[in-house]
Amino acid sequence: MATYNEIKGDTIEVRATDPANPVEGEVWYNSTTGVLKGYENIAAAWAAGGNLGTARYLLAGAGTQTAGLAFGGFAPGVAHLTSTEEYGGTSWTAGGALAAGRYALAGAGTQTAGLAFGGGAPNTNATEEYGGTSWTTGGNIGTATRGLAGCGTQTAGLGFGGYISTPAAAVTNVTEEYDGASWTAGGNLAVSGQGVAGCGTQTAGLAFGGSDSRPASTEEYNGTAWTGGGNLNSGRPFLAGCGLQTAALAFGGTIGSATAATEEYNGTSWVNSTSMTTARNGPGGEGTQTAGLAFGGNPGPAPTNATEEFTGAFNATRTLTTS
Repeated sequence: MATYNEIKGDTIEVRATDPANPVEGEVWYNSTTGVLKGYENIAAAWAAGGNLGTARYLLAGAGTQTAGLAFGGFAPGVAHLTSTEEYGGTSWTAGGALAAGRYALAGAGTQTAGLAFGGGAPNTNATEEYGGTSWTTGGNIGTATRGLAGCGTQTAGLGFGGYISTPAAAVTNVTEEYDGASWTAGGNLAVSGQGVAGCGTQTAGLAFGGSDSRPASTEEYNGTAWTGGGNLNSGRPFLAGCGLQTAALAFGGTIGSATAATEEYNGTSWVNSTSMTTARNGPGGEGTQTAGLAFGGNPGPAPTNATEEFTGAFNATRTLTTS
């Protein structure tokens, strides 16, 4: 004859305090607070943040979810923007303007030590450095490029891919490294393209997505050369990204039209994650895989000022109810 436990399962443990190291799926009754609790996985999610002051797309970003930087971009009627905005985790405030207005530029660094380089139109090789208040001129990149990607820091930056107009109009695989004063040639991407996204560091960078032959391509940089990584599930150009080579986040872009698709990279392969609320082509991005920030972009037919904050999946103790 079956016992009660065999039919109904284990009884719920009664505890005076919550366990110090619960495991996923564990359930207990806290006799001190009189509450039934469980330890469960909370799914990844995007949530609305404070809107940008200026709606725009093909802009660049740097920093973190709570200390971010947005700069440049394109807005109809205004064209190539110089405006810079700083995010404090809740709202955007105006920062110092870029010396040269541009869109489809690249960014790297932090809110108080940012780096802006390249962009158009026309294509430029200008580099500017942000000190938390204003931009100053840095060393020019070797190749005037727009639609390129960037990662790293103000004193150890990395730029790659994009579209060049001279000596002949073409997408490029050129990679350049910045030391805080000047750019030098690095190892070329295996696959050329513009609208590429990037994240990571100068010696552990990640390039993913883009136009032409590389919509789904992912490449990993070791400070000298690029090697192939796992393909995106949804190949697309003009997406944004953040995080590290082994823990990256990709979001937005265009697959015929603007997309809200979000994917997470573990250093080997991409997995689909929770989509953004607003589909957008050419957004800005910054932060980490578990605390990312998406802002601006073009859902069509006009750019948006919407900001969204990403929280990665995590385990947490929750109060359980019957509702």
